[in-house]
Amino acid sequence: MNRLITLFLLLVLCSCQDTTEDIFTDNFDRRAMLTNWVDNIIVPAHEIYDVRLQALRLSKDEFIIEGSTLTFENLRLAYKNAYLAWQAVSMFDIGKAEEIGLRNFSNIYPTDTQLIEENIQGGNYNLELPSNFDAQGFPALDYLLFGLSDNDDEIINILQQTAYSSYLNELVDRLKLLNLEVLNDWRIPFRSEFIENDGSSATASTDKLVNDFLFYYEKFLRAGKIGIPAGVFSGNEIPTSVEAPYSGIYSKELFFAAFKAVQDFFKGLNYDGSQDGSSLEDYLNYVATENGTSSLADPILAQWTIAEAKVQALDDSFRSQVENDNIKMLEAYDELQKAVVLLKVDMLQALNIQVDFVDADGD
Repeated sequence: MNRLITLFLLLVLCSCQDTTEDIFTDNFDRRAMLTNWVDNIIVPAHEIYDVRLQALRLSKDEFIIEGSTLTFENLRLAYKNAYLAWQAVSMFDIGKAEEIGLRNFSNIYPTDTQLIEENIQGGNYNLELPSNFDAQGFPALDYLLFGLSDNDDEIINILQQTAYSSYLNELVDRLKLLNLEVLNDWRIPFRSEFIENDGSSATASTDKLVNDFLFYYEKFLRAGKIGIPAGVFSGNEIPTSVEAPYSGIYSKELFFAAFKAVQDFFKGLNYDGSQDGSSLEDYLNYVATENGTSSLADPILAQWTIAEAKVQALDDSFRSQVENDNIKMLEAYDELQKAVVLLKVDMLQALNIQVDFVDADGD
């Protein structure tokens, strides 16, 4: 009997020790970092995006009314500016954004041009359905504004048709409404919940947003913008799978807007480059000081500098780059990939954060 009691106590002790190892113990102020993320990075990014979407909405309205070359060019410019602003909010797929599928409804590419045409010609569609993910958002606008014809005057004439102008109108207005829903949630109910949910667990805010950040970097920036078009995963080049293939010249610019957003988040920088609070870089520096080791932040930033140089050498049109010299795309992908190990393995281990998403591409 005594042996059974002793064995039971040992099992309980071992269980308690295993649980203790999962509890975060350093004294870094995660809550202050969460506050900085929300107030100085996430909310301002959504606000700037909202302003750009409002400009896009006004340009769309003017074009539908006037149908002139000038209003068409203004619409294209507003589309580009809003698309660039989108890159700074896309990684924050958490809270209301995750709940309503903001990313899926805003930027799934390549767009399904056949479905778009079916929607326009049939007039019986529901953009709230997942089946229409790839028939709306910025990729669908890219098709409508640049892909209907090689002749701008012909595109203008097509878009002046009621069926096309109605679809264009709905696409733009929907982008605005979706972001406003997310922005309003961040401003009032979700902010406090997010900041107060501190700690170390799969559901804690720091752990979840860091995982979302890594998932975005790995799947949407590294793979989506570079790897998939270059044929890294399929073995075949897919030039039409680049971002904004119809406008032709914006894919590189969109990549760098997203890459800047990733690096700014890591460094805790505001939209204007200033810094008002702590960041992942600060966190890694803190852990290194506590442990008497070199900070992982330095090799991460150094690797991103190398990757940035590789992407800078690419053509402004990633589609043209894939078609004419795909080796450079593959080289750029390789340098972006090297940062994945530093982030996903070394950084998460240093910060005691567990990966919460499944790696599907063999990395």
